[in-house]
This record gives sequence, structure tokens and C-alpha cells, in this order.
Amino acid sequence: MLVLVVYDIADDRRRTKLSTFLEGYGRRVQESVFECYLSLAEMKALHQRIARRVKPDEDNVRLYWVPVNALARALTIGSPPPEPPPESYVI
Repeated sequence: MLVLVVYDIADDRRRTKLSTFLEGYGRRVQESVFECYLSLAEMKALHQRIARRVKPDEDNVRLYWVPVNALARALTIGSPPPEPPPESYVI
């Protein structure tokens, strides 16, 4: 499933660390938005890992689970629509 990770982090250092961390999970589509293809279990684990990196009283992070049938209705301007990663890679 597609998971959107959206954040507003007050501190530059924490924001940079979180964005670098999220690059290992998905594709950055805006400054504070990542598209990640994860299972529900992976999403919950990511949520826990993010929670350890932010300050809830200062920061705001949201993870949205996007159903498969919603992807076909996604509209974009200036970028390709969301697509799941390939099933395999040839090296």
C-alpha cells in the first residue's frame, strides 16, 4: 500500500535527520512529503521509529494509508503519478 508521510518539524537538525531517514523508505515528492510503499506492519514499525526521532510537543508527523483503488484517481501537476516500485530489479 501507499503510505504518505507528511511532516512539519520545527528544528532544522531534527527535520534533516528525519528526511534522511525517510529516504530509506520511499520517494520524496515534496520538501516534507514522502511516498512509501509499505505493508501495514511496516507502516506501524515506521511510525514507532519516527516517534523516537521527533518531539511530539514541537513536531507534527502524519502517516496516511492510501487504498490501492485511490491511486488510479490521483491527479498530479509537475510530477508523475504515484507508482509502486518494481517487483524486482535487474543488476
